[in-house]
Amino acid sequence: MSVRIRLKRHGGKKRPFYRIVVSDSRSPRDGKFIEQLGTYDPKAVSTGIKLDREKLEHWLKRGAKPTQTVSEIIKKEKRIN
Repeated sequence: MSVRIRLKRHGGKKRPFYRIVVSDSRSPRDGKFIEQLGTYDPKAVSTGIKLDREKLEHWLKRGAKPTQTVSEIIKKEKRIN
């Protein structure tokens, strides 16, 4: 089982809101997930990124691979904090 850290879309039409989740790579984008690591709101005035660093490090050590978009969000969050 390949585990990915990716975005799960929520919110209405033209008002996206994402949850950063750990899921099996075979499950659909908005399907089942293993654990939620944080949220990302691209329309927020401030950063819009909330991330549990401990959970993220735990899953990265266990071999979960982030998608390209999530990698960029993580880098952006590191620069802010």
